Amino acid sequence: QVQLVESGGGLVQAGGSLRLSCAASGRTFSSYAMGWFRQAPGKEREFVAAISWSGGSTDYADSVKGRFTISRDNAKNTVYLQMNSLKPEDTAVYYCNAASYFKSLPMGGPYWGQGTQVTVSS
Repeated sequence: QVQLVESGGGLVQAGGSLRLSCAASGRTFSSYAMGWFRQAPGKEREFVAAISWSGGSTDYADSVKGRFTISRDNAKNTVYLQMNSLKPEDTAVYYCNAASYFKSLPMGGPYWGQGTQVTVSS
């Protein structure tokens, strides 16, 4: 198993930036593909971004392409989500996710963090 803890959320004005972090513990972090999801009030959880175990492959939702960047540091057991040009519609709870296979990530793997709130004011 792997345990995931997100941090870095907060309140930011539209056009601003935030960087989310997800620290992992437990089984070997580098063996997992990692992803970020978000859930806005009254909406279903949606896929945001994914990165393969090596970092060599990434995938993004159309709504965040060109604005968000996912990265990972396997030496630090941490995955990041750099969010630029934030919009009010990016407001949501952001969740970190771990999966055995990169291609399964848009659906979500079995391991989830507790979430971190991101609020973008207009």
